[in-house]
Amino acid sequence: MLLDVNQILGPEGLIARRLKNYEVRQQQLQLAGAIYHSLQHGGHLIAEAGTGIGKSFAYLVPAILHATSDQKEKPTSTKSDEDQDQDAKVRRVVISTHTISLQEQLIDKDLPLLNSVIPREFSSVLVKGRSNYLSRRRYELAGTRAVSLLDEGDQSQLRQIKQWIAQTNDGSLSSLPFRPSPSLWDELSSDTSNCMGRKCKTYDSCFYYLARRRIFNAQILVVNHALFFTDLVLRESSGFGLLPPYSAVILDECHTIESVASEHLGIRITSGQLRYTLNKLFNPMTGKGLFAAMDLHRMCEAVTKAHLMVDQFIFDIDNWLGSSGRETTRVTSQKIVSDSLSDQFLSIAGKLNQLADQSPNAPTYKDISSAAERLTSLATNLRSWLNQSVKELVYWVQRSTSRMGPRIDLQAAPVDISNYMRELLLQQVPSVIMTSATISTGRSGGFEFFQSRVGATGSPTLQLGSPFDYKRQAELIIVTDLPDPSSAAQDFTNSLPEMIQRYLLRTGGHAFVLFTSYGMLRSTASKMQPWFAQHQLTLYSQADGLPRGQLLEKFKANPRGALFGTDSFWQGVDVPGDTLGNVIITKLPFSMPDHPLLQARLDAIRQAGGNPFRDYQIPEAVIKLRQGFGRLIRTAQDRGIVVILDPRVVTKSYGKQFLSALPDCKVSYHTRHGLGASGS
Repeated sequence: MLLDVNQILGPEGLIARRLKNYEVRQQQLQLAGAIYHSLQHGGHLIAEAGTGIGKSFAYLVPAILHATSDQKEKPTSTKSDEDQDQDAKVRRVVISTHTISLQEQLIDKDLPLLNSVIPREFSSVLVKGRSNYLSRRRYELAGTRAVSLLDEGDQSQLRQIKQWIAQTNDGSLSSLPFRPSPSLWDELSSDTSNCMGRKCKTYDSCFYYLARRRIFNAQILVVNHALFFTDLVLRESSGFGLLPPYSAVILDECHTIESVASEHLGIRITSGQLRYTLNKLFNPMTGKGLFAAMDLHRMCEAVTKAHLMVDQFIFDIDNWLGSSGRETTRVTSQKIVSDSLSDQFLSIAGKLNQLADQSPNAPTYKDISSAAERLTSLATNLRSWLNQSVKELVYWVQRSTSRMGPRIDLQAAPVDISNYMRELLLQQVPSVIMTSATISTGRSGGFEFFQSRVGATGSPTLQLGSPFDYKRQAELIIVTDLPDPSSAAQDFTNSLPEMIQRYLLRTGGHAFVLFTSYGMLRSTASKMQPWFAQHQLTLYSQADGLPRGQLLEKFKANPRGALFGTDSFWQGVDVPGDTLGNVIITKLPFSMPDHPLLQARLDAIRQAGGNPFRDYQIPEAVIKLRQGFGRLIRTAQDRGIVVILDPRVVTKSYGKQFLSALPDCKVSYHTRHGLGASGS
């Protein structure tokens, strides 16, 4: 049976027979067909697929057909999985997403369904980073050193983990019924530098290697963007990666890949990271650590000295920053402070390597050499940052405060990832599919901005609108006469509570209120708290510090109120049904050009003869506005309003770009003191 996407996704396809009330969409078939053509003929594709198309099925079906294209029907071969893996015809497709919720949907729901209806053999697996798995050897070793290595809380958790190990099937952190302390899990997790491989007595039952075998025997690999780009960087630097060879990759939620790739292609060293690494070796405050457990007293003295040097290094950086009060500052010159810290780290690492070479005990050798490798890596990154060794990166320092004093975060990232993307991905992998509901800057076309940012200029594009009836389901309300957020910023901020109140009362809460800064969010939430209490509505504020997931669950449980959110709530949040019927966008989501990385990107555009505002800030903000609007309508039954309080969409010439990029829906123009006119 020679399958094609229509036989699976079409009106009489295999899925339609299994799913009740499954609406076949022509857009889904069109998307699936384009993806299948790219996979089979070795080409790239950028595809925007509006909410409701059924994007996951549209790329999973072609991925499965491509990976199993050597099969005509359910195979009768008795070859083992390992034998089949050696077959030259075996193909793997990597599917990378940004959010955990989408990964869970693919693995727990979509792929099992397709496996049950498609008459071909294939296997799929969720790929997790190595540190997600417990090491049986390290667990046993931690048990023998518990008194000198772990505090009482960690020792108690270690006893609970003993019971879990006897029951768990995969030994991964996500299946542990409680969240262990980071310090304890760091002692127990599988670690490349602390792995003995086949020489380990627990190799055959090792959770990580069992997972690796499943990965190498699977055709569909589901990963997150962070792991995917970590793998790309590792392949470039060492010649081998975390993932097995693959012939194609599908990057869903691809609008996030520039930020994720930038993070993994750069450098980051934090004061907490420096102290944590040293505390694992020896903590002078508690007297615990690896060196204490191994009775390496001279090494404890060297680490104590390194602790003091970390304190001095943080003081020097803080002093260099001065009393400006700025949280983030770009660094344009080398060696802004003296560097004796990396020398101390390398000195300790050298002594550890000597001890490792003298150790006749293999596990002890691994513990010591692993510690040396961590110190060497930190020292190398620290020197690279201070010397600004990589000219293509922009460097900055971020400062925050805590009860323990200043905290320092040293970072560097590429100004432009397009060359990296071309060289490491697009030129190496035969077929790369990038897809999302929001990539373009318009209803018809406008992919140039995204293509230029990810190195895919010239790649074929496909744009498919949502099947939802936005004219019936959504109303866009624009308040036209509030103060200008640019020229009268304080007056605009002061006007927000009154306007937010008006539209919250209209829907009885059930609202997201989206901000572009924590400062404006905190100020508005503080002013409105008494009003919420007076009207028996609940205010859920991201500024309160509750994790996003918990904040969202509280809102879903009691939507009679409003969730005030910033950047992370503009995208990747799915609240279908009556829970959410109102999205209030306080301000057009222009990125503030006060972050060093954005400053550098705007400078690069200016130096190349471009216009930073026109060429970067407007298209970036248009895409983000589309993402914010997209929070409202998630199903064909959803109804609601989107309110834009920023008058610049009608008072500035660029406002037309924002409005023309939004779905075609009813538009109403309100004033501060009245409802105004309606349009379409």
